[in-house]
Amino acid sequence: MAADNARLASMPNTTPSRTNDAFSHRLSVLTTGPQRDALIRGLRGIEKESLRVTHDGKLAMTPHSRALGSALTHPSLTTDYSEALLELITPAEHDVAITLEKLDTLHRFVYAELGDEILWNNSMPGLLPETDEGIPIAHYGTSNIGKLKYVYRIGLALRYGRTMQCIAGIHYNYSLNEEVWRVLHADQQSTANAVDFQSDRYLALIRNFRRTNWLLMYLFGASPALDRRFLRDRQHTLETFDADTLYRPYATSLRMSDLGYSNTTAQAALHADYDTLPGYLDALAKAVSQPYPAYEAIGTQRDGEWVQINTNVLQIENEFYSTIRPKRVTHPGERPLHALAARGVQYVEVRCMDIDPFEPTGISLETSRFLDAYLLVCALDDSATLPPDAYAEANQNFGRVTMEGRKPGLELTRDGNPIAMTDWANELLVKIDAAAATLDALHGGDSHARAVAVQRAKLADASLTPSARVLQTMRDKQQSFLAFGLEQSEAHAAYFRARPLDAAQTKEFADLATQSLAEQAKLEREEVGSFDAFVAAYRAYTLNRFSV
Repeated sequence: MAADNARLASMPNTTPSRTNDAFSHRLSVLTTGPQRDALIRGLRGIEKESLRVTHDGKLAMTPHSRALGSALTHPSLTTDYSEALLELITPAEHDVAITLEKLDTLHRFVYAELGDEILWNNSMPGLLPETDEGIPIAHYGTSNIGKLKYVYRIGLALRYGRTMQCIAGIHYNYSLNEEVWRVLHADQQSTANAVDFQSDRYLALIRNFRRTNWLLMYLFGASPALDRRFLRDRQHTLETFDADTLYRPYATSLRMSDLGYSNTTAQAALHADYDTLPGYLDALAKAVSQPYPAYEAIGTQRDGEWVQINTNVLQIENEFYSTIRPKRVTHPGERPLHALAARGVQYVEVRCMDIDPFEPTGISLETSRFLDAYLLVCALDDSATLPPDAYAEANQNFGRVTMEGRKPGLELTRDGNPIAMTDWANELLVKIDAAAATLDALHGGDSHARAVAVQRAKLADASLTPSARVLQTMRDKQQSFLAFGLEQSEAHAAYFRARPLDAAQTKEFADLATQSLAEQAKLEREEVGSFDAFVAAYRAYTLNRFSV
């Protein structure tokens, strides 16, 4: 029987029952041996973006506070696109409960230094400046790397507009302990080396995720409405909620729909190959080295000033908007693609999670526990390749759920055939239940099982979803989106300000801020070479490392 299961585990995904056998077998192998606790020794990190706003919901025009340290060199507090778009980054922890405690602590420190501003705790922005150009781009000082980050953002503004870059989200970083991969490598008697096997399994996770991440949009999407002024008179298919608010009645996440982080013309033709790591690297390497006519028309300089790093489909690999990315911690000065090529996939970054406006930190422990169970299923289940038609089908399902996920009787497409969204979701939840039970058995308690039960209830009753709750709250209180967002954000600000850090924690953060400012100053003081030469070397490095 063990031999049969091992053979099943290595067979391609051809039927649902065989997939389930493979998933169950891998779960059993990992939980019956001496290394059974490896499943709870992975790492979880969270990156949370939040716009700084005034008490009337307007984007803050103040610079990033020096009390928070250097946005260039601080390990936990930086800025994303805009000077006003703060990013809070936790360390990676073995238990996501600790990760969330660290995120809470970061918020409490930030609030001690924010003065009269608050953090906007919604994915869709509040009141932006009247013109796109009025949105301040983040600055990182006068070092060459600091200037490069600024020029990259100028390029994003020219390619996509600044407004879209003010959309915020939660990034969930997930890894399994390497012992998990060693056990599975031995069980499957794989002929691949350990690094390649681990990368292949992470890519299998990504393919499963891409096929089923619509489920996360239904369960956790929390951006069904937006301020009318966000669209800046662009054409749209939204409906009027009130004089200042547009929405879709069954939408779950406008942030992740075509109105938000949609693929632009240049990116639409970019098919990321998730079947093999060399294929993925090749696709992204081409994108960062192949010119795109519309960007060539812009050029790289205007009036002697740099306006984009290059005129390629992507300026850098991180410009690729994806719901999930394979990742590897980089060495100083190392490009992400090179790190992956040299040392393989180390973890995945889930990028599609909306900020939960009902949670002070933007994500709950319950949500995180569910993500851990769901991602474990994605990691251990068999995973068919993702050719262009399957890739397109996955994108279409995802888009459909972002715009009308709560529509009664909604159908998706699986392998070319229609299937009720709820039927498919319930199939997935059977496996997620099994993963949750396993994690609970290892952790002790029942927090994962309870988290799955809460999500199952949302399938039975769409009014329990965050997107439905947002709209119902707005209706009950006769609030515009702006008024709703402001009330939630003010409540969360009060929550954090009522719990200041103690003197020791405050000093620790203050010292870290001072150290980061000193590191930036040292970079600027010791800088050698012109920025032009720095950009040339940066671009040549990409082309020389990959023969494309």
